[in-house]
Amino acid sequence: MAATKEVEAEAADGEAAPPKSSKKLIIIIAAGVLVLLLAGGGAAAYFMGFFGGKDHKEAEKPAVPVPATYVQLPDLLVNLSSSGRRSNFIKLKITLELEKAADEPRVKTMQPRIIDNFQTYLRDLRLEDLQGAQGLFRLREELLIRINAAVAPAKVTDILFQEMLVQ
Repeated sequence: MAATKEVEAEAADGEAAPPKSSKKLIIIIAAGVLVLLLAGGGAAAYFMGFFGGKDHKEAEKPAVPVPATYVQLPDLLVNLSSSGRRSNFIKLKITLELEKAADEPRVKTMQPRIIDNFQTYLRDLRLEDLQGAQGLFRLREELLIRINAAVAPAKVTDILFQEMLVQ
């Protein structure tokens, strides 16, 4: 009987051992998952800027708006290209918006070149080229390209049409 009790004790130990090792395994896996979650949460908090300190707060300050600088060009009256007997004209009153106030002297100095570039481009246009919102958008983009080429390294950010008459 003593041998039987030893076999039963070993069997009992053998049966009891697997549940203990599976509990240890579950605890180890849970600890590993917890560590990964904490590391992932910490990384997410870092990249979202929670640990940024002063640098993060300085970056949140809104930029101080710089007042725009405008330069008025003289009125332009240009004869458009036409195939018929009747001539078509365009009259433009244009204001330029500059990126920096320091660029104003450069733009004023280059006004003859700007006007020449505008006149050359506008004389090649037909009445059909100026029709609709798309025509006006295309005209603005083309004039902006020409003016920035003329006044470089200064930068004109926008062309504002104060008056536009097409006849």
